[in-house]
Amino acid sequence: MPHATIIIIGAGVMGQGLAEAIATAGHEVTLVDKTTKLAEKGIRGISEAIEREIGRWGLTKSDKRAILARIFPSSDLSEAEDAEIIIEAIPEILDRKQALFAKLDTICRPDALLITNSGTLSISEIASATQRASKIIGMHFLNPVTRIPLVEIVKGLRTDDETFQKAVEFAILLDKKWICVNEYPGFVTTRIMVPLLNEAMHVLMEGVASAEDIDKAMKLGFGFNVGPLTMADMMGLDVVMSWMENLIRELSDHKYNPCPLLRKMVRAGHLGVKTGSGFFQYDEDGNKINGESASAEAKQQGV
Repeated sequence: MPHATIIIIGAGVMGQGLAEAIATAGHEVTLVDKTTKLAEKGIRGISEAIEREIGRWGLTKSDKRAILARIFPSSDLSEAEDAEIIIEAIPEILDRKQALFAKLDTICRPDALLITNSGTLSISEIASATQRASKIIGMHFLNPVTRIPLVEIVKGLRTDDETFQKAVEFAILLDKKWICVNEYPGFVTTRIMVPLLNEAMHVLMEGVASAEDIDKAMKLGFGFNVGPLTMADMMGLDVVMSWMENLIRELSDHKYNPCPLLRKMVRAGHLGVKTGSGFFQYDEDGNKINGESASAEAKQQGV
């Protein structure tokens, strides 16, 4: 595995984080999207993320050059033909993931490790689109991938031991701590975190406290490194809402029903850090603008 050929499909936020993490670990990776322009845009996003790390003294300019030199953009899915590890990081939409894995099933070599990064969807249901369900596994990395040391390794109902062990080796390759999860909607992290985020949004919507004070309460009172509303902004409010919708569809539990304020903000395009406006305001580098809460204004305007 030290010389594994690694392909990531999907150059969005998660694909970028995964590519950066893999390249930082010293391995070459191909970042595939629908067009080469989208893949190149993803690499620009990685470059910008590294620049922010350089500003924090976390990396150097030479680190940046070395990392970017290991990441290659592509729009050709056939790149996966000879790959040892293929990671799917496309949007959390079941039929799109199934269609992709059905294609990969016809392209990839029999011993390839096929990974979905889904945070809420059924690994077994995704794998059912292939003739190799025993070789499909979930690896739920959390955002930002380069900073969070955890990955959930999720077994589908038919995932075999060999595939699980390969996933463990890949996690170790990236210097990640891992937990083993038996398939269940939301796994561990998403299932527990989503109701907390949702409740924080309800507390804000009901005027109990400001966004700043809600986050401060959870950070100082319970040792959170990041407050729940800031966390939702970082994840992307559209992504958080898609998780909630998937979980309520799977579990029919009201605690996963998206807060009305969240629905309004997503409809208005206030998606968090990536759009510069969510529960807080952000500058073009993704840094929070102190003292500016977008959510209060949005609520007053009925957004």
